[in-house]
Amino acid sequence: MNRFEGKVVVVTGGSRGIGKEIAARFAAEGAKVAVIATTQSNADKTAGEIGGKGYACNIGDSAQVDATFTTIESDLGTPSILVNNAGVTRDTLMMRMSEEDWDTVLDVNLKGAFLCSKAVMRGMMKARWGRIVNVTSIVGIGGAAGQANYAASKAGLIGLTKSIAKELGSRGITCNAVAPGFIETDMTHELPEEFREFVVKKAPAGRLGAAADVAAAVLFLASEDAAYMTGQTLVVDGGLTL
Repeated sequence: MNRFEGKVVVVTGGSRGIGKEIAARFAAEGAKVAVIATTQSNADKTAGEIGGKGYACNIGDSAQVDATFTTIESDLGTPSILVNNAGVTRDTLMMRMSEEDWDTVLDVNLKGAFLCSKAVMRGMMKARWGRIVNVTSIVGIGGAAGQANYAASKAGLIGLTKSIAKELGSRGITCNAVAPGFIETDMTHELPEEFREFVVKKAPAGRLGAAADVAAAVLFLASEDAAYMTGQTLVVDGGLTL
C-alpha cells in the first residue's frame, strides 16, 4: 500500500527501536520521512537504510527544534504527520531521584513533544489536514515504582494529546496516542529474566510486543482510516493491563 504517498512525516527518536520501525514503515508506504535523533550519525544511518533524511536535534531545546523543522520544511516540504516517539529513562526510586534526572526525562519525553507539535501546527492548520501521534506508555496510565519521572512524562503526553485534539480538531487535524506495553527493544533488553517471564505469563498474548506491533497502530492513526478518531489512546500491550 501507498497510504502516505508524498506525505512528509517527521519521527522523533527515529534512529532505533520503535521509532526506527515506524520510520521504515512510513517510508515503505511512500512517505518522505525525516528521522530525528540526538546525533547526526545515528539519524543518517537509519535515514540511509530507509530512504529518508536524517536530522540531529535536542528536542528539549526550542531553538534547536525551530531550526530543525525549518530545515525539514526546506528539504522535504511542510510536515503533515508528526510522530512524537523520542523518550529516555532515568529510573530510580523517587526518594533517590535527582532533580536532574527528573528534568532530563520531562524535557525529552514531554517538553520535546510540546515543542515539536508547536513546530508543525501552523503548516497543518494552513493545509487543514494533519496527524500528530504521541507514543506514550502503559506506565503513563498505571504508574510504576522507580519510574516517577517517566510515568509523569508519559501521563502528561496523554493529557497533551487530548488538549491538542480539542484545539485543532476543527482544522482537520487529529491527535492520538499509542501506549505500548513491554516491547522488545534496546530499552527492554536489560530487564531481568524473571520480569520478562512474568510479563509473558500475565499477558494474554503470551509474549512481549514487537516494534512492528506499535508501528502498525501508529500508521493506522495517521491514516484516513482513523480520520474520525482524535484524543484517543490505543493500548498496545498484548492485554497485559487487563
